[in-house]
Amino acid sequence: MTTHDITLTINGEWETATVESRTLLVHALRDLGYTGPKVGCETGSCGACTVHVEGEAVNACTRLAVQEEGREIRTVEGLAGEGDGGGDVLHPIQETFHEAHALQCGYCTPGMVMATADLLENDPDPSRESIRESLKGNRCRCTGYHNIVDAIESLAMDSSAGEGAD
Repeated sequence: MTTHDITLTINGEWETATVESRTLLVHALRDLGYTGPKVGCETGSCGACTVHVEGEAVNACTRLAVQEEGREIRTVEGLAGEGDGGGDVLHPIQETFHEAHALQCGYCTPGMVMATADLLENDPDPSRESIRESLKGNRCRCTGYHNIVDAIESLAMDSSAGEGAD
């Protein structure tokens, strides 16, 4: 089997790995210790492996690791550490999901959180319909989505309330 040495920037840190040509990005990330992206369907239909590549939310199970050579990747572990120099403090999205009971088994949660981060970066004041539309590629078998949508709507309202405070 042909192998390749690749370098990726993951959550701001340079990482190198030796991967086979067929290695999916999600497997390479997990082999490097980033266990937030989950291996679910391996077909891009569940969203459990959602990460940001160069700022765009993607399913890591639909990308080959070698294709991401030199690119910047953010996983849910990197989202948690934004602004505090480490992953000890939850990101506001994670806090709100917890407070709103927007998770149950937790398997889909990293993908939902990353999809939410992408949505709010692109649309800080989404409608409930836009929220539901943005979650179409993420499957949750436990929650029925109601609390997830409520959590995201709450985040959007909090951020828009803070905009007028200056």
